[in-house]
Amino acid sequence: MRAIRFAAAAAVLAAAFAAPAKDPIRIGALVAVTGPASYLGAPEARTLEMVVQELNAQGGIGGRPVELVVKDTGGSPEKAISFTKQLIEEEKVFAIVGPTTSGETLQVKAIAEEGKTPLVSMAAAEGIVNPVAPYVFKVAPKDSYAVEMIFKRMKKMGITRIGFLSSNTGFGKAGKEQVERLAPAYGIQVAVNEVYDKAATDLTAEVTKLKAANVQAVLNWSIEPAQAIVIKNVRQVGLGVPIFQSHGFANVQYARAAGAAAEGVVFPASRIVVADALPAGHPQKGVVEAYKKAYEARYHEDVSTFGGHAWDALRILAKAIDQAGPDRERARGAVENLKGFVGTAGVFNFSPADHNGLDIDCFELLTVKDGRFVPLGP
Repeated sequence: MRAIRFAAAAAVLAAAFAAPAKDPIRIGALVAVTGPASYLGAPEARTLEMVVQELNAQGGIGGRPVELVVKDTGGSPEKAISFTKQLIEEEKVFAIVGPTTSGETLQVKAIAEEGKTPLVSMAAAEGIVNPVAPYVFKVAPKDSYAVEMIFKRMKKMGITRIGFLSSNTGFGKAGKEQVERLAPAYGIQVAVNEVYDKAATDLTAEVTKLKAANVQAVLNWSIEPAQAIVIKNVRQVGLGVPIFQSHGFANVQYARAAGAAAEGVVFPASRIVVADALPAGHPQKGVVEAYKKAYEARYHEDVSTFGGHAWDALRILAKAIDQAGPDRERARGAVENLKGFVGTAGVFNFSPADHNGLDIDCFELLTVKDGRFVPLGP
């Protein structure tokens, strides 16, 4: 009994003289957990939760715990604007991860700049980082790289006449611009160029136009469930040409929603979704396999490139803050000069002129086989 009382007294004494707990580093997150982009935002939110717990279990960042303040934008640019102001002015966050979509990010870019708050977007549009804004970065690969990968494959297949569909979102618009800009360089004619509503539930009319135009392939550019409807409708009208999708297709739930019609669909994606197929010496193998194993064991669902974007964004911020300390301007500079960071999307090499840090080799062309994603191969 005496020993127990002594131990208790020692514990009280130690607590009395212990150093005060350090204030947390507050990170804001703008994530489309619900709404039409939830296939992207939901795995992002789950990944952020997982990474924060991992960081805190390791002692936080620079000995300070990480506190995540998540705002569900529902994919709405209007909500993203309101939440960004709230995170900066009321929540006093150190930095922001997100938003999920291009349309949202393009709307909040100026707000982050004005508030001198580092923002690492998980969206793809090149306008996010072009022109460069000092406080704004992104981790999703460039739209133009995705278009180039697709067009190179089409050229190899002898495809010169395509039908192009895109959704009326920031992502769809950005992809449309790149497709129209790059098609002539690859000898590709866009015979039909249709924009559809992101909430569309039937695109028979649009794909019927593609069939009437005798296109050799279909290319769709969107991030919403409508991209699965495109695939089904193409096959339902009897159009048997190859179907290509953007990198917005890289969640296997889209392939499952399209069912058998998705077999053979081709799209570019980060290697996270085919981690098991990477050779032993690949520089990303250790990172993507560890993330895949941890995520799938915790949430009992397949990883997607979108969850991987969340891993990259938060880990890059954590690395920068750890290097520079809890000073926004120094941390911003640390991100801007980060080299050789191995993430799920590729190996990042940022610079003052490049706030994306990836090259075209970050993409792998994949296809759907038996309802799964596999490398397309040569």
